[in-house]
Amino acid sequence: MVGNRLGIFVVFALNGAVYGSWAPRVPALAERLHAAPGSLGLALLGASIGMLIAASMSGRLVERFGVRAAIVASTLLSCVILPFVGAAGSVLALGFVMFGLGASVGMMDVSMNIGAVVVERRLGRAIMPLFHAGFSVGGLVASGAAGLAAAGGWSPLRQFVLVAVVLLVALLLMLHGLPRSTPRAERTRRTARVAPIRRPVLWLLAAIALCSAVAEGASSDWSALLVVTAQHVDQAAAALAFSVFSLTMAATRLGGAWVQRRVGATRMLVAGAALAGSGLIIAAAVPIAGIAYAGFGLAGSGLAAAFPIALGLAGAAGKRDDDSGGEREIAFVTTIAYSGFLAGPALIGGIAQLTSLSVSFVVVGLLAALIAPAAVAAGRTRRRELTAAVAGV
Repeated sequence: MVGNRLGIFVVFALNGAVYGSWAPRVPALAERLHAAPGSLGLALLGASIGMLIAASMSGRLVERFGVRAAIVASTLLSCVILPFVGAAGSVLALGFVMFGLGASVGMMDVSMNIGAVVVERRLGRAIMPLFHAGFSVGGLVASGAAGLAAAGGWSPLRQFVLVAVVLLVALLLMLHGLPRSTPRAERTRRTARVAPIRRPVLWLLAAIALCSAVAEGASSDWSALLVVTAQHVDQAAAALAFSVFSLTMAATRLGGAWVQRRVGATRMLVAGAALAGSGLIIAAAVPIAGIAYAGFGLAGSGLAAAFPIALGLAGAAGKRDDDSGGEREIAFVTTIAYSGFLAGPALIGGIAQLTSLSVSFVVVGLLAALIAPAAVAAGRTRRRELTAAVAGV
């Protein structure tokens, strides 16, 4: 079982490394393609669309072929496509390549979370936040390497080829550590299931993941600009805002499983919502850079467990009598969450256009705080479902 844990942890890290590798090189890609901000934004939007479509389909694919096959296929596909991001010869070509990369990463995301649920069930305890710490660590390491590559004058293509080779080698080394789940065709028992879209508990868990995705996306995309405009610091210092956010998120996720086992998922989500909401509002409302950094640190810590716990609970809600299941439920919650990455930038930009970026972050902070009532409602709804299931038996 240690092998399974390590294998899934590494896959989470590889997923984070894919994003951490290309995102910091966007300025270099834009310069090489002579891309205007608007056209470049549309090209990068291809990744989000690809992720959204792939996430909606991945649950059924994992259910049919098994979690190990899905993880291996999606990771291999990411390794193949990543160098083409650096080789794209036009903005249009970049958009198509980003769509493909987003689709591979979306499938990888869903399948690795299903694999994490498989490991949790075998262990008999919640460790989902620990796996998501792997994603944060992978992203931090890869983004640091991307910075070094840029400083050393490496082209994006050269860097992405090297990253793809490293990812492929890591996958091969961890291959035997990846957990197996029984493909649907090999199951001898079938359990009647309710479609995820008809289950209120999954909509509540999706709301938690959605609010978390919008808040995390806002911190990633807009934190530096907020600190520049509201706290009047230079761009170099402003970049620290997201660094603080990422570091506190990674650190909290490393210990999140331990906390979750002691206080429970609902209490952890409620406490995290309070931290995240207050942190984002403080960062937006107080015109002092040091306090803004502290606010983003609170937000990173508060949001750290929201997404992994929501996915873990979605997997538990889909568990069958034979200890399988959860694939479609995790895919459903992930798909709704990904819509937040699509709608979030437009929401924040629209509010900022009408008012200010500070007001936008106050709204995002209030959205993060909504995780608390959604978590309480999800817990109650899940208990009602379990009671009804027992009464039905």
